[in-house]
Amino acid sequence: MANFTFDVDADGIALITWDMPGRSMNVITVAAIEELAGLVEKVATDAAIKGAVIASGKDTFSGGADLTMLEGLTGAFKAMAKEQGEVAAAKLLFDESRKLSLLYRRIETCGKPFVAALNGTAMGGAFELALACHRRIAADNPKTRLGLPEIKVGLFPGAGGTQRVARMIAPGDALQMMLKGDQLKVDRARAMKLIDDVVPADQLIGKAKEWAKANPKAKAPWDAEGFRLPGGPVYSKGGMMTFPAANAIYRRETYDNYPAARALLQVVYEGLQLPMDTALRVESRYFAKILRSPEAAAMIRSLFVSMQELNKGARRPRDVPPTKLARVGIVGAGFMGAGIAQVSAAAGLDVVLIDRDQATAAAGKDGLNKRLSERVLKGRMKAEERDALLARITPSADYASLKDCSLVIEAVFEDRKVKADVIKKIEAVIGGDAILASNTSTLPITSLAAEFKDPARFIGIHFFSPVDRMMLTEIILGKKTGDKALAVALDFVRAIRKTPIVVNDSRGFYANRCVLNYIQEGHLMLLEGIPAAMIENTARMAGMPVGPLSLNDETALDLGLKIVRAAEADLGPQAINAGQKKLLETMVEKLGRLGRKNGKGFYDYPAGKPKRLWPGLAELLPKTLTREQVEALDVEELKQRFLVVQAVEAARTFEEHVVTDVREADVGSILGFGFAPFSGGTLSYIDMMGTRKFVALCNAFATKYGPRFMPPKLLVEMAEHDETFYQRFAPDRKKAA
Repeated sequence: MANFTFDVDADGIALITWDMPGRSMNVITVAAIEELAGLVEKVATDAAIKGAVIASGKDTFSGGADLTMLEGLTGAFKAMAKEQGEVAAAKLLFDESRKLSLLYRRIETCGKPFVAALNGTAMGGAFELALACHRRIAADNPKTRLGLPEIKVGLFPGAGGTQRVARMIAPGDALQMMLKGDQLKVDRARAMKLIDDVVPADQLIGKAKEWAKANPKAKAPWDAEGFRLPGGPVYSKGGMMTFPAANAIYRRETYDNYPAARALLQVVYEGLQLPMDTALRVESRYFAKILRSPEAAAMIRSLFVSMQELNKGARRPRDVPPTKLARVGIVGAGFMGAGIAQVSAAAGLDVVLIDRDQATAAAGKDGLNKRLSERVLKGRMKAEERDALLARITPSADYASLKDCSLVIEAVFEDRKVKADVIKKIEAVIGGDAILASNTSTLPITSLAAEFKDPARFIGIHFFSPVDRMMLTEIILGKKTGDKALAVALDFVRAIRKTPIVVNDSRGFYANRCVLNYIQEGHLMLLEGIPAAMIENTARMAGMPVGPLSLNDETALDLGLKIVRAAEADLGPQAINAGQKKLLETMVEKLGRLGRKNGKGFYDYPAGKPKRLWPGLAELLPKTLTREQVEALDVEELKQRFLVVQAVEAARTFEEHVVTDVREADVGSILGFGFAPFSGGTLSYIDMMGTRKFVALCNAFATKYGPRFMPPKLLVEMAEHDETFYQRFAPDRKKAA
């Protein structure tokens, strides 16, 4: 055995310790499943063994399944479908994908007690393993997280989790937990009765063995005579209050874009009407079906496989030694700079926070203190955690304080002259090996690097707001940026637990180019006379987290106007839409509607009340559609316009070598601007549709709505050969560290 150790004590209680070599965390692999199955059979068939405890030899229990295993299954399905037909391939997928479910059921029904001893986090298939045991005992560890997050990668729990959770707690609570992919702390999991006991860490194994010894005939509740569902039968008053409402909430929240969420509802609804073994078979059938869906394939690839590879350093120069970051400097103590200071300090780094005077720098830290204190009051953070974080941040007006920093990030106002002045001040004090990064969302890095004596040590690190919540950072390479600067930037991003994408210098880089197209499309729909509510709702129906008008309010209308004017000044009037410019000028300069920051934009923001679309918006527009014209609008076409206009821009950035890795285009689009996660990202969206169909749609939209939809030459060429991005530009996975 490579992944487990097996010891039996004098009382006949076996200790199965999961400790995979060469990994920081245990994961479920084909080899791990086979080894565990052998050990379960040994426990079940050896009369001298009275029960078993499953524990971990690592700091946590397990992160769940290695989803590349499932990628391999879908690949095997496609290969067999070509060779032997889809029926044979479907049987293979069903049989292989339910092996874990059958193993867990064997644990549950083998006639001997199994106890899960959870010393730390157990997620996904690992938590399903715990649920299949007859007792779940957890160490008292505040860092532990327990849950079934499969929905976040386009799947649902497929090893019995849907059936066990829905038999342990009320189905409404079970559905909410699984549909949200909640990660539970130990105390909440115990309150929900998903774990049974919480004990000091040094007593964990002993308590688990005691229970196994004391309960030789343990059974799962649903295998005992007289078991009753905690929420009552499906066709009862309680059931009828749960499932119709759950279906309505699912439709409201997902617009039916996520097959796995729909299947999860069906599995729980159908499974609770059946005996356990039949219910598990139903779960396995739905799981195999969802595993074949293009949405699951795309989400697993982008949100698990690709994201892991990027987080582990897929784009890091291999010949540059790891950076020992201890102290970073941040110049600019505004909302963005304070946010960068927050995530840096939370990662254990010492931070020097610089601004034009001591009072302004201190105000940045004070504002952060206020925001963190609100978290403490809401129970989302402990006071000692806040205090420790703030203690690592030193506000100052003295640039000389930056001299010992190996990385300095300027996060001052988005003005070329202001940034140039700050760069010179930083340059005068930092060491010859220090890296200087600019947090800019619009200004080209190459031109900013010209202000620095050594452009090889200058790089862009574009954070997204709010910094503490947004998981993406966009690392921008100037024309002269060196490998060391890239390595340091990636090491820093890894330290603060963000996901990096590396892009080449251009106006707007990658994320902003795509998302500005999305916002512009909302503006242009307004000018076509389409009602604002319809614009916002169809955008969300398409899979975007918020509508374009709402997003523009969040990013500020005056910033949008500045971007339009800057593009016009640099590239000429043909580079912008005159109607959009006029709309923004009216909103910002004539009406003073700047967005959420001053309480009025496309929406009104009344104090203490939900935001609402501004009633006066219709009066500004040059065109108003009649009710009959509105009713005749093609909702599906409106949805496609929002996604196509972003995806075609992503393809342009790829053709222009702004983005050079398909993984970064897809992961960046989901994490950076919320591009329809069910699609797997902008380029996966094109692949899912097929390049031929996508190019045809682009051409139709270009004829109807304008050249912004024209497909680039690369896409046209790919369509001619019926190629996909992941075929033509398959990532080199050997580069991942």
